[in-house]
Amino acid sequence: MRPSPEWDETQDEQGETMATKYLDLMFTDAVCRAQTQYYGQAGRIAGAPDRDPLGQAEAEFIAMRDSFYIGSISESGWPYVQHRGGPAGFLRLINETTLAFADYKGNRQLLSTGNVSANDRVALFLMDYKNRERLKILGHARIEDARVHPELLVRFTDQKMRSSMERLVFIDVVSFDWNCPKYITPRYSAEEVEELAGPLRRRVAELEAELHSRKS
Repeated sequence: MRPSPEWDETQDEQGETMATKYLDLMFTDAVCRAQTQYYGQAGRIAGAPDRDPLGQAEAEFIAMRDSFYIGSISESGWPYVQHRGGPAGFLRLINETTLAFADYKGNRQLLSTGNVSANDRVALFLMDYKNRERLKILGHARIEDARVHPELLVRFTDQKMRSSMERLVFIDVVSFDWNCPKYITPRYSAEEVEELAGPLRRRVAELEAELHSRKS
């Protein structure tokens, strides 16, 4: 399990510095009151930087994801969560503080697009069900119209998807946090199931063929 900062700790068991800006932002007065009510004390984050850049562990995790959830805030104050999917690595790490992904034609509601135009704060939730890991990211989103920036089509999409790309979303990363695996139910994609079950099926077929040949 990758490290996640807890309370006022800023290092993991190996003594490596962990991201602290995430909890600095999340531990509001109301959250601290809730912590005190249930646990008798509240978390305190001291000396948090302006932002926490993504590291090698985060880069590798992001590169393997074929989906994530993005949360935005509407003008009426309601949160909105949307799923985004694509080939592994479609969420691109441009540098240690910038992510980007191509946004394609959908149901024409444009809820996230509209929300971001009024409030650029977003939260990303990346899940690895197989290994029971999850990464949360906070940042500020910026949306570019693909019609105005055709050069981005070549950089961020493959040829088959270019006609469907409408926007490109850039995310200026502020911080991130790793969650523990508790209560994450392992789930597997069709490709992962095939990787695990394929050799077994082939072996069963071989044994059945051998048994058939002995009977004939």
